[in-house]
Amino acid sequence: MTTQTLATTLLSPFDLAGLPLKNRAAMAPLTRGRAGKERIPNALMAEYYAQRASVGLIIAEATAISKQANGWLNSPGIYSEEQAQAWKQVVDAVHAKGTPFFLQLWHSGRSSHSSFQENGQLPVSASAIKLNGKCRLNTEF
Repeated sequence: MTTQTLATTLLSPFDLAGLPLKNRAAMAPLTRGRAGKERIPNALMAEYYAQRASVGLIIAEATAISKQANGWLNSPGIYSEEQAQAWKQVVDAVHAKGTPFFLQLWHSGRSSHSSFQENGQLPVSASAIKLNGKCRLNTEF
């Protein structure tokens, strides 16, 4: 297969189990930490994703599913009505460009830190097995 053929295939429309994509390129999730302390999606995020909507599919950054799921500074959430409503501006901006948008649901589990938990409680995890290696608390950008 030639380079030209590969490029043509990559840029051709594709049906992903009934979800039409304008091409076969996908944007993988990249956690950015721009949602602020309240973890509310905002206009900056809508602009960022809309600028990348020439791909066939966008998978959004890691998005906390509950307060206990938090483990990264300023990452977005989807556990409050205000957060859910705020995601609409992002989704609308991407859909306006004809691109499907998936949300990466995230729970940090034991890799979180007590500083992200209410009242400094220990992180919640599905397992009591201790992490191997160092767990870095992301406090700077």
